[in-house]
Amino acid sequence: MTPRPRHRKLATAAASIAATALMATGLSACDASAQPHAEAITVGHHTHPEHDAAAVVTLHTAMRQLWVEHMEWTYATVAAFTADSEGLSATLDRLLQNQADIGNAVKPFYGEEAGAALTGLLEDHINGAVPILVAARDADTKALGPAVADWYRNAKAIADFLARANPSWEKGEMRTMMKGHIDQTLAYATAHLQGEYADAIEAYGHAEAHMLEMADLLSDGLVAQFPDKFKS
Repeated sequence: MTPRPRHRKLATAAASIAATALMATGLSACDASAQPHAEAITVGHHTHPEHDAAAVVTLHTAMRQLWVEHMEWTYATVAAFTADSEGLSATLDRLLQNQADIGNAVKPFYGEEAGAALTGLLEDHINGAVPILVAARDADTKALGPAVADWYRNAKAIADFLARANPSWEKGEMRTMMKGHIDQTLAYATAHLQGEYADAIEAYGHAEAHMLEMADLLSDGLVAQFPDKFKS
């Protein structure tokens, strides 16, 4: 079967995304060494004897749900964009709502201003993916490079913001986690644009596991920084 012109164009642009990401990061987004291990993560594994285990588990569960939704709605947005779906706008709106939900989740710990600032950075994270997808659709390699570079810069800004908020969220580790998130998102988006849907789903699985690891890291940091909120 001869590929339709739009599909050929998307496949060419998808290859450009992968090449651009390689140049921007010095690492291949599909490098197997960058993939997280698949072992199950123990929820609340840093629980102190004085902590209320139920409260800690509730925090971990809620944090994981927020970041799973972040992943699911991101994938859904990529799929809707690739298919030129009429549901794209509604899907993107739901994804942006998730960023507000994450910001709201930290307000009880860091206050309204900090929560709103995190939401803003995360909204930039989502909106920053749009020019990448548009450049891919249009096979605009000139626009693609700066768009990908901007996305990595935003990820670094999110990591640094979190590191300033909590001493348990070490800057280097947070930067690694956020960079991994971008690497893996580009990996499954590239596969999806190429029509390699099974590969996209497999890559998404790695990306979701990575984000659950980050969610647990964030929860552990909150428990460590605010032990009084989790006393039994």
